[in-house]
Amino acid sequence: MSVADLQYILGMIGTVAFAVTGVLAVSPRGIDFFGACVLGLITAIGGGTIRDVILGVPVIWAADLNYIWVALGASFLAFLTNRHMTRKEIFKTMLYLDALGVSMFAIQAAQKVMWIDFGMPIAPVLLGVLTAIGGGLLRDVLAGQPTLLMRREIYAIPVTLGCILFVALVTWLPQYTVMISIICSVLIMSLRSAAICWDLHVPLWLTIQPKENGAEDKKESDSPPAN
Repeated sequence: MSVADLQYILGMIGTVAFAVTGVLAVSPRGIDFFGACVLGLITAIGGGTIRDVILGVPVIWAADLNYIWVALGASFLAFLTNRHMTRKEIFKTMLYLDALGVSMFAIQAAQKVMWIDFGMPIAPVLLGVLTAIGGGLLRDVLAGQPTLLMRREIYAIPVTLGCILFVALVTWLPQYTVMISIICSVLIMSLRSAAICWDLHVPLWLTIQPKENGAEDKKESDSPPAN
């Protein structure tokens, strides 16, 4: 299998996974067929579109319309099947499919950036992460729910680690690019799935906690009025 073939396979798997999550994200609130397809499509191609615009290359779905048809087909199937799932099942399925999507898109993007020798060695990591989480961020914003990136869940960390490892290994061992791609994709998927399964979170000392409105209001009321 060539690197180009692997890139295509990773991209298609990620497209299916993200398109389905786009539909599942809003299905508990109710959505019509057209809205489901639009949201699934945006989720599937959003991150890759941003990446290609930054790289200044033809947008991947414009060069190959199969990405559009696959995303629409996956969205349609998700629309038909989600009504047979409970709210809890939908949420869990969405999280695991999101993990699959980010693991595929992150490595595919890092491969593409390295292939055209853009901004080495930092850009493959940055654009790998951006591509992986970009579609999910668009999905959550359009669905009107808190994004996974804004929660304490371990989300972007596995993607970042996987991209760093991929760039380092391929730089040293370019002849094993295909094997390294598969290993790093599995690593990202495994770490993210473990975080979902065992409800792992970033430690509190590495987070900024929201301020309590009551405490802030009390401080303001206790302070003397300005002259």
